[in-house]
Amino acid sequence: MKEVTAPLRVVVVSGLHRLARRSTVDDLITDVPGSIAIHHDLDGIAEGIVHRVTRDRWGTLGHHRVDLDHLCASCTLREDLIPTLLDLAERGEHSLCVVEAWDGVEPRSVAEIVASRTELRLAAVVTAVDSERLLPDLSCHDDLADRSLDIAAEDERTVAEVLTHQVEYPTVLTLHGARHRDEARALIEHLNPAAVVIPPGGGLVALTEGRFDPESAANRLNPAWAQYTDLTDDRVSTLVWTRKRPLHPVRLHESLGRIVAAGVRGRGRIWLASRPDTLLVWDAYNDALLLESAGPWLGALPEAALDMVSETRRASALLDWDPVVGDRRQHLAFTGVDLDAERLVEILDSCLLTDAEAGRPLVEDPFADAI
Repeated sequence: MKEVTAPLRVVVVSGLHRLARRSTVDDLITDVPGSIAIHHDLDGIAEGIVHRVTRDRWGTLGHHRVDLDHLCASCTLREDLIPTLLDLAERGEHSLCVVEAWDGVEPRSVAEIVASRTELRLAAVVTAVDSERLLPDLSCHDDLADRSLDIAAEDERTVAEVLTHQVEYPTVLTLHGARHRDEARALIEHLNPAAVVIPPGGGLVALTEGRFDPESAANRLNPAWAQYTDLTDDRVSTLVWTRKRPLHPVRLHESLGRIVAAGVRGRGRIWLASRPDTLLVWDAYNDALLLESAGPWLGALPEAALDMVSETRRASALLDWDPVVGDRRQHLAFTGVDLDAERLVEILDSCLLTDAEAGRPLVEDPFADAI
């Protein structure tokens, strides 16, 4: 009878800050006996070149050019990383594989596909951050392409967007560097209150015995039902704005620039007077805003349809429930450094529908063609 081997433990390490990320990987493969690291170097992807580098605590084990049907990070993940991990799992020669994601790769896509394979056990997802670079990168206006970090032909993501996703998704972050360390730590804890922030090398080995749940991470991050909390740490603060009155589409549209520019991160959900039954998700990274439909408010659904809604969303809606408007409300969180909370609340409140406007038809909706 063929012996059944235990799933190969996998830790995914992501991070825009290359030196910090590499240091975290080095700590893991040095401290965990029998471990190996895999990294896909996408620096040359625009020229059609992708290399897979494998190494252990003693140095490089292999450096291979990867031939792909399509040159993008998702194809690299599907066509090379997963087959490589499965081969390592079958051979059973290593106790741990550390997957070092490339700069512009977000950890969620890697984590979900690793966790979907029974031959692999996703032990942890870690993001490494450089304390000196965190705020400048969250505040910058660069696209990935401006830094040659785009990972596909039509990759239009911004540096701030990618770094935010890297910080908010994992349950562990390693914080490197000494300059602006307290400010960086506060920013991380505001963006990801669920994460443990540790210094380089501190406590990483114990994390390799755990298990990361991508479904829980996705539920925690979904702004359609996430619950946010006011926080203040010296210059870093998170303001949560909630109201049980719809927003006037024209005044909101006119104020978008000032609202989005108020902080480095904005997330949550809004109730727009011109879309009374539609929950709109607000996702802002520095000065870039994504506003899109997340389906109906639960208060707009017939009772029979509520059983089809996820338990997580129903639980969140009950926290917000009002006998008149149901779960309809404004629930936005803004995180920033030296955030002018009083001025931001003033602008947001000025966008709300007034008593005199309630029940009257809206003549104009600037969002009609955009959402």
